[in-house]
Amino acid sequence: MDVSPADRRLALIVLLGAAVVLGLAPILVRLGEVGPAAAGMWRFAFSLPLLLILTARPGAEGVGRPSKWMALAGLFFVLDLGFWHYGIVMTSVANATTLCNLTPVVVTAFAWVVWGERPSRMFLVALALAMAGAFAMAAGADGGQGSNPLLGDLFSLSVALWYAGYFLAVQAARRTAGAMRVTLWATGLGLPLLLGAAVLLKEDLTPETAGGWAALAGLGVMHVVGQGGVAWALGRLPASVTAVTILVQPVVAAILGWILFAEALTPVQALGGALVLGAVVLAQRSRTRTATA
Repeated sequence: MDVSPADRRLALIVLLGAAVVLGLAPILVRLGEVGPAAAGMWRFAFSLPLLLILTARPGAEGVGRPSKWMALAGLFFVLDLGFWHYGIVMTSVANATTLCNLTPVVVTAFAWVVWGERPSRMFLVALALAMAGAFAMAAGADGGQGSNPLLGDLFSLSVALWYAGYFLAVQAARRTAGAMRVTLWATGLGLPLLLGAAVLLKEDLTPETAGGWAALAGLGVMHVVGQGGVAWALGRLPASVTAVTILVQPVVAAILGWILFAEALTPVQALGGALVLGAVVLAQRSRTRTATA
């Protein structure tokens, strides 16, 4: 990946901002007053007009046609949101967001074996710290959060596989298309799948209050900013580094869950959050040293 140091720094800043924005997702899902799959459907529906404007505006690359990688990214993202949104309502915000972000293990292994992105020793140490922090955040919960914590944790854990597939598909799609086009087609192709899932599962499809509609609209804006930022960064950073950096997201979600839903952030969870943040810094330093060498 032939990217200048300045571009890498800018990509890191954009990625960190996207991760913070995506940390709002579990909060907005809880406030959306609809079923878990329906929340994902509305997230896509509200984001599509914005994505169309950004993609079709003068000077942009245009809508174009979807590639196989964009379609695959859409499928993986549907599985990601479906299982994750159910996890959010069954377990704590911190657990749901942290367990699904065990993605770096899958992404790093795949990128190493298939694409030859061999991680440095420092990066592997950072990955181990990130996983330890993620485990601490999940294991340190007080156990009284959510309607079915064990099943919610299992659903959230499965998302690590789907999210990894999404990361890798988006990185492949970014070789021939811009970030907004990739995000547009992954979203557009995934929307009917989420709608079908919500109907089959007999979920509530519409919120009852203006606050519920506002939360769903917020999901749409968050999707454009957050996933668009991730897709843009994946065109300039390795998938393995991006997957570790995105672990800032569960730290943000845990803090917001503590503030808004009184989900106690235990000392063990706080320690886990600190480990994750430290791992992100270490991962970026390892990448800088590798690039310099």
